[in-house]
Amino acid sequence: MENTSVDMKEICDLYNKRLFHVAYGITRDYYLAQDVVQETLIKAYLKIDTIQEKEKIGAWLSAIATRTAIDFIRKERKTNENLEAYTDLDNAQVRMNQNVEEEVEINLLNEKINDCINSLSTDQKKVFMLKIRHGLKEREIAELLELNQNTVKTKLYRVRKYLKEMLLEKDLA
Repeated sequence: MENTSVDMKEICDLYNKRLFHVAYGITRDYYLAQDVVQETLIKAYLKIDTIQEKEKIGAWLSAIATRTAIDFIRKERKTNENLEAYTDLDNAQVRMNQNVEEEVEINLLNEKINDCINSLSTDQKKVFMLKIRHGLKEREIAELLELNQNTVKTKLYRVRKYLKEMLLEKDLA
């Protein structure tokens, strides 16, 4: 096998289009294919001294371009997966921050409500807690507290009205 000298400029001129078609056929991206061709020519330049038969340069370059294009696609896919993972993390962080903000708002609202409930008289508080926290009906509350059912309805109406006014007042303050 005869070792012939190979001119890199000549290789670029002769095989550039062929390498581009190989690369584009795999990557389906014009700019990525150009990068593949460039990388292929760099690899070829570094191994140019291993070429023993000048007639096989085209096939040798095509094989390098094919492997390089596949490597580029894998790298691109991995990069996109990593970007998606980071995007998912960012979105999760945003959702987490929103949940924290919502939780803080809910806690503040609960504090306001509890402050308002604590400002009720003992009788009002009993009626309200039996209705709201324990889910009893007016009739059941009336029986339990030995009150008239209409009295329970009136007390609940007044407590709700009072709490609404208090909460609105606290929001404005």
